[in-house]
Amino acid sequence: MEQKQLGADGPSIGAIGLGCMSFAGAYGAAGPGEAEATLDAAHKLGVTHLDTAKIYGDGVSEEIIGAWLKKHPDHKFVIATKGGIVTAPKRGFDNSAAYLRECLEGSLRRLGVEHVALYYVHRRDFALPIEEVTDTLAGFVREGKIGGIGYSEISPASLRRAAAVHPVMAVQSEYSLWSRQPDLGMIDACRELGTAFVAFSPVARGMFADPVPDPKQFRPGDFRLANPRFQEPNFSANVAFVERFTALARAMGHTPSALAIAWTMHRGDHIVPIPGTRSAAHLRDDLKAAEISLSAADLASIEAVLPPGFAHGGRYSHEQFNGVEIYG
Repeated sequence: MEQKQLGADGPSIGAIGLGCMSFAGAYGAAGPGEAEATLDAAHKLGVTHLDTAKIYGDGVSEEIIGAWLKKHPDHKFVIATKGGIVTAPKRGFDNSAAYLRECLEGSLRRLGVEHVALYYVHRRDFALPIEEVTDTLAGFVREGKIGGIGYSEISPASLRRAAAVHPVMAVQSEYSLWSRQPDLGMIDACRELGTAFVAFSPVARGMFADPVPDPKQFRPGDFRLANPRFQEPNFSANVAFVERFTALARAMGHTPSALAIAWTMHRGDHIVPIPGTRSAAHLRDDLKAAEISLSAADLASIEAVLPPGFAHGGRYSHEQFNGVEIYG
């Protein structure tokens, strides 16, 4: 697989990473061994970047990865994890030095490592200046506990403020053909500052799978059950667009998921998509994106069937948007 550098001075990683949120039930309970089989496949197929977080199953995703790493000490995975979200007594955000250290130490313990390559603040705590939070993370770098710092779902303005204190290795946000807010300045800001842009949900939470997912078949606890884009009448409207995209992908000789990821990759050399799956078969299909070269005509054809703003419904519900910086 093509290699990319994670940020200006970060490690070399495969051009496509693996998002590990689904290991811990965000899309319903995982079957026995699903996550482990996916990690086996990822390692074999040349995936080198794993993305997880404390909040994914309250540490379960990290524990699954940690158990796998213990069995495979010769692995080449570059690990990123996240902290800063409070879940009890109710969901909130705490970016204080004490809480971020608590989150980081817990993540390192669950992963069974002394160092992670990249550590993100999962959501901003607006009670604290981002400069102060960045200084806390820079301290973790100096201690050798993390290789670089990152932020998830922040604005370009916040990125610039953080980068004035310490280089930011990566910013992570949702980015796909149906979620294009980062085009409003974040992609360019990351390029300018030497920051990697890590794109989660490049397959649009499964909408670009073949076949299109059926919300009636979602397992209990599936994140999408509360997502406006998967609720009627939005869902049927979105399916109509996606069916045209699927037909285009087939005509081009690709699966829709691989084509969607390839589109994301073509938006910038500093962009690293991290499709999330706990299916080894889906992962193999997703990785075909690395082999796809898109011409200007191909990109125009994609834009013609999925123009910016085509998606019906917000990408999050009101509750899910909590902590996400809105910009534009």
